[in-house]
Amino acid sequence: MSAVSIAGSLTLVLLPRPVAAQAMQSIVVEGNRRVEAETVRSYFKPGPGGHLDQSAVDDGLKALIATGLFQDVKVNQAGGRIVVSVVENAVIGRIAFEGNKKIKDEQLSGEIQSKPRGSFSRALVQSDTLRIAEIYRRSGRYDVRVTPEIIEQPNNRVDLIFTVEEGAKTSVKSVDFVGNSAFSASRLRDIIKTHERNLLSFLGNNDIYDPDRVEADRDLIRRFYLKNGYADVQVVAALTEYDPEKKGFLVTFKIEEGAQYRIGSVDFRSSIPNFDTGSLRTYSRVSAGSLYNVELVEKSTEEMQIEASRRGYAFAVVRPGGDRNFEAHTVSVVFTIDEGPRTYIERINLRGNTRTRDYVIRREFDISEGDAYNRALVDRAERRLKNLDYFKSVKITTEPGSSSDRVILIVDMEEKSTGDFSISGGYSTTDGALAEVSISERNLLGRGLYAKASVSYGQYSRGVSLSFVEPYLLGYRMALGFDTYWKEQKSNSYTSYGVTTLGFSPRIGLALREDLSLQLRYSLYQQSITLASAYNNCNNNASNASLAYNPTPAYIQNVLGGADPTNSTSSGVYGYGCYGDGESSLPVRKELANGATWTSALGYTLNYNTLDNTKNPTDGLLVDFRQDFAGVGGDVTYLKTVLDTKYYAPLVSEIVSVIHLQGGLLSKLGNQDLRMLDHFQMGPSLVRGFASNGIGPRDITYYNYGSSGDALGGTKYWGASAELQMPFWFLPKEVGLKGAVYADAGSLWGYQGPTSWSATGEVNTKACPTCGLQYDDGSTVRSSVGVGLIWASPFGPLRFDYAVPITKGKYDVVQEFRFGGGTSF
Repeated sequence: MSAVSIAGSLTLVLLPRPVAAQAMQSIVVEGNRRVEAETVRSYFKPGPGGHLDQSAVDDGLKALIATGLFQDVKVNQAGGRIVVSVVENAVIGRIAFEGNKKIKDEQLSGEIQSKPRGSFSRALVQSDTLRIAEIYRRSGRYDVRVTPEIIEQPNNRVDLIFTVEEGAKTSVKSVDFVGNSAFSASRLRDIIKTHERNLLSFLGNNDIYDPDRVEADRDLIRRFYLKNGYADVQVVAALTEYDPEKKGFLVTFKIEEGAQYRIGSVDFRSSIPNFDTGSLRTYSRVSAGSLYNVELVEKSTEEMQIEASRRGYAFAVVRPGGDRNFEAHTVSVVFTIDEGPRTYIERINLRGNTRTRDYVIRREFDISEGDAYNRALVDRAERRLKNLDYFKSVKITTEPGSSSDRVILIVDMEEKSTGDFSISGGYSTTDGALAEVSISERNLLGRGLYAKASVSYGQYSRGVSLSFVEPYLLGYRMALGFDTYWKEQKSNSYTSYGVTTLGFSPRIGLALREDLSLQLRYSLYQQSITLASAYNNCNNNASNASLAYNPTPAYIQNVLGGADPTNSTSSGVYGYGCYGDGESSLPVRKELANGATWTSALGYTLNYNTLDNTKNPTDGLLVDFRQDFAGVGGDVTYLKTVLDTKYYAPLVSEIVSVIHLQGGLLSKLGNQDLRMLDHFQMGPSLVRGFASNGIGPRDITYYNYGSSGDALGGTKYWGASAELQMPFWFLPKEVGLKGAVYADAGSLWGYQGPTSWSATGEVNTKACPTCGLQYDDGSTVRSSVGVGLIWASPFGPLRFDYAVPITKGKYDVVQEFRFGGGTSF
């Protein structure tokens, strides 16, 4: 009898001749302690008639080894019996990690395959050692050393200890580009995710070398060139080299740009009978003469295919093609509509959503089981799932179904934390110091609900707010939201009064298109004015040092209408009486006397958004049109209309132009007067260089005898701004600094609030039974020029502006320097 040794861990016995096949009961198991003998026998599958032949013994032996339960397995024949001798692997008692400070035990335990109370395998331990080292390399520590230690314990048990020498971080010391002439190296560094190490690198980890990130950067560079007309671009290689002297990696991207192309023509062809290709022209986002942009071509293809499906051509496939004219540098784009294969979706399988409910994911699909397979709709669903921000990654792939015309959609996801707790603080020249504590959850209970509660407390304002959003109302793509809030705005250097607001606002949002949305809302809120007693008296007290304006007794007697107690025939010139010693403006005092006021309003907002990035846009259009009608009950009636438009366009050498146009109109409805609080109040949000509430109609009743009064606001305004934003090329991108130069122009006018009031409840009513209001209401164009510093700092977004007014109204309040910002931690 001869034996063959396999991998040093098993012995296969060759029977001396084609002996008679052995019966199952002739298998004897030896050496087993934890594994039942019957379990070992079950790996030897008898052939026809219930007998074992040589092939069955061979297969059973290999299957036992594959279980990982045994350190050694031998099969022998003795006395007409087959003897299976096993040496069981030890059992792992505990697994520990030593020396790991940067990566927690829990994370390492989840990555390795060896587990407590599992079988010990040296091959598995070696694999785990390499896996731990790989985890550290992914975090930028290439000098890591991992040493496994096996401690034997009684009863065939072992403890497994992984000792880690973490080493220092291995960062990227330089990122260079070869072959780029159309775009500077600094511009391309702004596109990719891999960054060079700098003074602020400790705030992130993008300076750590990651081969997967570098490979993804190749695609980002290619997509960027394709977006800008370079149809022949190739990112040939991403070369990485470790420099022992610099103790870091040098990354070099080799690029072949090719020529820049424009669209020569756009055509449509169809092989489907009676299909009107001309009807799809409106869904094309590319046109003749425009720069060739592969992203716009892809978006056009997707929208056309979805529209064809809506029209009953469920299997229609839109394929973009292009013929290049190498001499003219043009691309003739042709969208071809063909009848695709008749393939149906058999199942949609979800993987990785341990917390998020299945229906939350499935409702993002416009297709379901049994529908025609449409790749455009699948891509849209993948994009929607990514936009939910519930998952670290989302990938939808297909597998063959039960027949050739069936496919199975596999949705692989990796969930991430969706709750936020933040403590934020900030300061601005308008609102002073402000702190806020908030807690929010984007995926409440795994049902896709949004909830947020926040409390703020500041130098001039404080408040509480609660928000809740159900993104799918009754299963439809409509978002239902509720907001409840209380806010107190205190008096400051710009206003003599405070305003307290308590409100509730439900709203419904609908996505009309990918770039167009509609919001319907109802607002119910109560407002009341608060006023310090020094600004709310009629005592004509010239000695009151807390007042903003203190007239002399002679001024009170001769100008304001105060009677001279020594001269019974004396009287003032103007008869303003009690309103001359620094009180707030007439509309403010009247609002205070009227008490709390309820506003009940219906409104809507149309939003058109094609921005490439909502946080730091460089290209696209944002249009916001809002209207609110107050008078559905409540104490006030008006129609308020606002239009706000911003257009971003990239210029040369990373300079971005921003055009901002805005306007508003407040219309009086019926015979009810408008309140001062309902008017538009404008300042630096309209024209920089002016104070908050520093523009527009203002109380000038006593301007010649002191200072102007409160800002009254207006019913009409317009504004226009042109701005250029540019990076500081001599600074690393990670610093996040940008400069801006701008010119603003605008105007606010049309005060329609109260101008007179019978002061029946005043202390000195004899001096002023009816008090009038004088105010400036010119439509002077205000303009300014200025410079700004924009910093995406580690402490939150900050902006500094210095603007100099060029033209202004006589009574406007100037504020040349303005600062605002905050942070969350």
